[in-house]
Amino acid sequence: MHLKPSLFIVFIAGATLLFFACPKKKQSLSSSGSNMPSGGNPKLIGEWQAKDGSKLKITNKTFAEADSPEPEDYFVKGDTIFTSFQGNLPYTKYAIKKLDEHSLELFTPDSVVMDYTK
Repeated sequence: MHLKPSLFIVFIAGATLLFFACPKKKQSLSSSGSNMPSGGNPKLIGEWQAKDGSKLKITNKTFAEADSPEPEDYFVKGDTIFTSFQGNLPYTKYAIKKLDEHSLELFTPDSVVMDYTK
């Protein structure tokens, strides 16, 4: 039994396309037991304080403003933090304007920019 070269080339091309077209399975960083938040940016974790005295505490699993009685679950997608109380919808969105080891600028849901420092 002898394969035609054109059939072999079509098979190899199809296998290559299939390999590169299938999405790779990503491991969730928050479920791996590491100290990374849901979204993978360890710079977010910590206690942040704004110039007006308000505080923000972010752990690898929760997001809490100082005036909030209960911390909220959160995940990060792109430059946006999505929070929800016990997984309920709708999500509250905070857009990250700037983030480094010592400063954080967030657009709050009411479009106010809050500057935080560690």
